[in-house]
Amino acid sequence: MPHATPTEPHVMSTYGRVPIALSHGKGCRVWDVNGKVYLDALAGIAVNTLGHAHPKLVRALQDQVGKLIHISNYYHNPATEELARLLVERSGMSKVFFCSTGLEANEAALKLARKFGHDKGISKPEIVVYDKAFHGRSIATLSATGNPKVQAGFGPLVEGFIRVPLNDPQAIRQATAGNPNVVAVFLEAIQGEGGVHPASTDYLQQVRALCDANDWLLMIDEVQCGMGRTGKWFAHQWAGIVPDVMPLAKGLGSGVPIGAVVAGPKAANIFQPGNHGSTFGGNPLAIRAGLETIRIMEDEGVLDNAAKVGFQLLSQLQGKLMNVHGVREVRGKGLMIGIELDRPCGVLVQRCANAGLLLSVTADNVIRMVPPLILSGAEADEIVALLVPQIKTLLAEAA
Repeated sequence: MPHATPTEPHVMSTYGRVPIALSHGKGCRVWDVNGKVYLDALAGIAVNTLGHAHPKLVRALQDQVGKLIHISNYYHNPATEELARLLVERSGMSKVFFCSTGLEANEAALKLARKFGHDKGISKPEIVVYDKAFHGRSIATLSATGNPKVQAGFGPLVEGFIRVPLNDPQAIRQATAGNPNVVAVFLEAIQGEGGVHPASTDYLQQVRALCDANDWLLMIDEVQCGMGRTGKWFAHQWAGIVPDVMPLAKGLGSGVPIGAVVAGPKAANIFQPGNHGSTFGGNPLAIRAGLETIRIMEDEGVLDNAAKVGFQLLSQLQGKLMNVHGVREVRGKGLMIGIELDRPCGVLVQRCANAGLLLSVTADNVIRMVPPLILSGAEADEIVALLVPQIKTLLAEAA
């Protein structure tokens, strides 16, 4: 039987797709329509927390589909309060707004910051953002993003942002000194699209202190690095701090679209009826997915697994690659790992897929792996065995 070649003549070409059409998955593996199996080290870009077709999640979603999928936010959904409570307890924060995507969550965070400023009498609020950051592709989140390539062609961008480099305390102090319009600092605990660059523990602590001293909101984007990916519920928790605003999405629903903005006391009551909303935000199916994701993660020790297997994977990759000419750094936390090369490496996406491994390349020269958090030690070994030869072959070609 000839292999099927995916074509999409009626779909806008907004994605540079790999020519693979996936049909189903189980655990950390997926199959394409031709029967080829792949080890999934991408997890829908940090989305499929519990892998594919987790039996407990499947049963819960089937049950929910038979009850309610969607209701208007005019009405109460008791499960919404339950998921909000679970997030509040695990974050040490106060209240939650639900939406459907990380972009929406980040957009809501930006609106919270501006409203916070206006409520204090600041007519032109400004927000500190970062080089290499990525917060979404709406006009406002695109403006907060620090990637000229994705901004190109969409000007004029939204004003009101002050951009600084990550992990440079002096730079943020200099950029904000004497500016009465600053209302918030907005950063990713680990930059994902920017190349898997973690904010250091010391830097996060210093920025928390700076925000406290100036009555600014500390807003930490945990869309990609949150929900257990680093071995704690939220990546900033390694620094022992609590933000004022925390956007979430991706892994929260294990594949069902859901986003959230968790707010601490300083930001929890800024929005009032009419200030913000989301038609699909907090719908019963998405909320059930979030509830079951957290319950399964706790029942099955998924956070500990992400920390343990992530350390194993990172250590093995560092041991096999750090002395290889052309490898600049192997970095990450838990199951969020980036391998930076000294040259573009986008061809590895297809080459690794041919070898049976799904991953991505971001920032042109960083191999990114964000596999399901249920990844086993044996599967981590398999990733290393599949990936390392591909990297060495690429680097040898260009030598």
